[in-house]
Amino acid sequence: MDIKVNIEGLALDAGAIEKKRADASKSLDRLWSGSEDMTGWVQAPINVNEQELEFILNAADVVKHEADLFVVVGIGGSYLGAKAAIEALPKTESGTPVRFFGTNFCTDYYREVIAEMKSKKPILCVISKSGNTTEIRAAFDTLKPVMEEKYGSREEAAKRILAVTDEKDGSLRKEADENGYTTMVIPKNIGGRYSALTPAGLLPMAVSGIDIRELLGGAKDMATSPDWDDHGTDYAIARHLMQKQGKTMEVIAMCHSRLGYLGEWIKQLYGESEGKNGQGLWPATLTYSTDLHSMGQYIQQGRQNFFETVVSVDDPQYTITIPEGTLEGKTIEELNRAMTRGVINAHRGAGIPVAEIHIPKLDAYYYGQLLYFLETTCAVTAMLDGVNPFDQPGVEAYKAEMRKLLGI
Repeated sequence: MDIKVNIEGLALDAGAIEKKRADASKSLDRLWSGSEDMTGWVQAPINVNEQELEFILNAADVVKHEADLFVVVGIGGSYLGAKAAIEALPKTESGTPVRFFGTNFCTDYYREVIAEMKSKKPILCVISKSGNTTEIRAAFDTLKPVMEEKYGSREEAAKRILAVTDEKDGSLRKEADENGYTTMVIPKNIGGRYSALTPAGLLPMAVSGIDIRELLGGAKDMATSPDWDDHGTDYAIARHLMQKQGKTMEVIAMCHSRLGYLGEWIKQLYGESEGKNGQGLWPATLTYSTDLHSMGQYIQQGRQNFFETVVSVDDPQYTITIPEGTLEGKTIEELNRAMTRGVINAHRGAGIPVAEIHIPKLDAYYYGQLLYFLETTCAVTAMLDGVNPFDQPGVEAYKAEMRKLLGI
């Protein structure tokens, strides 16, 4: 496990953590047993199907060769994992720009994307297990005619539409089969927020130029790390114990600007997995130093109903030195490290419990490790809280009310 986690700053009793390790180990066993619903993601990185991976890579190559815009229709887990990785990671080769759509009902954004598609050579991808989510249905049904107008017919448009969906069931699978869309499968036993390492995440990543083999390699090494048998679950235990101490919120602070959208993915992962039955930490994500000039005051002196997890990258890979002025000779990374350590010292000085996560380098390999670590941490915390990490019954409430208002 190359991702390093330091929970000393949470000031938890070592004995309390030790007492919970047996329960955390049982949770891991449940995840790995294969008998729990929606846990297909647990062993996916070590059971990669080479034929399926080559199919993803070949499809990505076609997109990069034939299109100058890849529009991905998806919401929640159908786009957040890919979006976060594309924002975070350097590209190993030239890729095609990826636009994510279907994430809202904003007319201005619809107009913007439609205009961009009309001016470029787009390929359209829709990601949904069922195809029935209202955001997805509205977006896809709006963009299909744009594709048909662009390429002259429904048949020509269909050659440039990909669907990532269920293997057999759902309206999108039926439509894809009837129209001859190129298809890829989201495994039935993997839910959306745990799907970043399935074609739902891997295809857009590959189109953008990310080395998905390296990403999967990092996830595999994290999954098989012997550290899980010792202290690998301590962060999950710590999150559970902090909640028991009355901390209702976890502020997850990214000390690298390119990790901002990782925070959005974490919000869905943690919030949708843990927020049930009156349980769960509210995940709030910030980017430092930017948000120190907006939320920094509250963090330092506001209501302390939270603890903080600071995420930093140890090796910046590049060096920029300030050439003149009072900071002459200092590197930007020196300033970032001083800011990070200064924040941790100041917040701890104010009595705020602070944990740290260190990523050795921001590349596909270590990012794959981080994704798997966070997914596992989240699932174990939820199990310790006594809730099912893999359902989301509360989400259905707004959908039912919206359908009622629309008369559908």
